[in-house]
Amino acid sequence: MEHKIDYKKMKNFKFRINSNNYKVNIKSHEGNIIDLEVNGTSYSVQMDEEIKKTKTPTLVRAASQRPAEPLKVNPSSSTSKIVAPIPGVIMSIDVKVGDILKIGDRMLVLEAMKMENNIVCEKAGTITAIKISVGQQVLQNEVMIEIG
Repeated sequence: MEHKIDYKKMKNFKFRINSNNYKVNIKSHEGNIIDLEVNGTSYSVQMDEEIKKTKTPTLVRAASQRPAEPLKVNPSSSTSKIVAPIPGVIMSIDVKVGDILKIGDRMLVLEAMKMENNIVCEKAGTITAIKISVGQQVLQNEVMIEIG
């Protein structure tokens, strides 16, 4: 039996994750994009699309099951955005704006699923912006730090 959730009927949710309370309010749902508010902060979330399986998969279908590469809007831009690989809580921030980093330098610690994850620099550069604070909840793909 397949269950479909009707997001239009369900607008407000309350979650308790690792003894943290979250109030989630779904503002709109268009296609696979959901605009929602978590504890008063707005987010736009992209849901995974259901992959329909056929009895004889074709090469085109097999290729479409892999996530699409994000489009580079401005390939000449020298700014890199460090995004959260998974949802979690910022435990510590080890850098400040203006710091010059080398590849492998630890920038922050993200706690996710009861594990502390070191987020390290993958591209040498200078910190141009820090978009997060210690104790903040982040969603997957949320921009945390910008490097120029």
